[in-house]
Amino acid sequence: MYESIKALVDASMSTDTPISELMIQQEMTKNNVSREEVWQQMARNLEVMEAAVKRGVEGDGVFSKTGLTGGEAVLLKKYREKGHTLSGDTMVEAVQNAIATNEVNAAMGVVCATPTAGSTGTLPGVLFVIRDRLNLSREQMINFLFTAGAFGMIIANNAMIAGATGGCQAEVGSASAMAAAAAVEAAGGNAEQSAEALAMAMSNLLGLVCDPVAGLVELPCVKRNAIGAGNALIAADMALAGCTNKIPADEVVSAMKEVGQGLPKALRETGIGGLAGTPTGVKMKVSIFGKSVPVS
Repeated sequence: MYESIKALVDASMSTDTPISELMIQQEMTKNNVSREEVWQQMARNLEVMEAAVKRGVEGDGVFSKTGLTGGEAVLLKKYREKGHTLSGDTMVEAVQNAIATNEVNAAMGVVCATPTAGSTGTLPGVLFVIRDRLNLSREQMINFLFTAGAFGMIIANNAMIAGATGGCQAEVGSASAMAAAAAVEAAGGNAEQSAEALAMAMSNLLGLVCDPVAGLVELPCVKRNAIGAGNALIAADMALAGCTNKIPADEVVSAMKEVGQGLPKALRETGIGGLAGTPTGVKMKVSIFGKSVPVS
């Protein structure tokens, strides 16, 4: 078991072995299963992600029972088709994929938690756009998920991935960091560049609070995954260009843990503070559950 990002990177660089392969070998050893079993399980995760991205943009889209979210992935798809996006088609498609996945989650559909259901759109947002951008094979897409999983496991073991314990920086922040690191490997970068991408992506979202309106994983959760996907692509590009974070990845993870532990309860998934505590946020909760809640 790799206990730090440095250990993982050192193992990859010293043996000239991709992080995805190191993760596969670790899973085989830890769970005493065959390579085929490990591979097929991850392939199933990919299929679930793919289905969610597709479902989110079919017809008029999907809508949650509360009516708070839904249909916006389709709006983005139609917007892209006009060919006049401000941030470029690649970026907006990543946003579309991320929102589609999280809208499926909010509508009680099947998703793959990466690392949580609330951050489930960030990785697919990145993966399915670079699939087309880099012409990735199915094998490379599955390897992307293994790489993301390797980094995600270290984050989970050394800090946290739940909004209730560390804020949204622990959910979407971790997902964005995982996606950035995996995108670097998929693009041909090395393990050191993956670690730099992770560090930059997580640093950019450090301190992000978890303030779900009405306590539901809808607002602002869905759109935060869009930001997570965009942030991951930007961090990956910077790392591939040779930019560095200066603060090592393991120290960034430690900082995220410290910040998360310092966040007040109202900003850790309780649905009390932040956007959830605004007058409009409180009204939404009342309209859904029929009762008032304190604003702070």
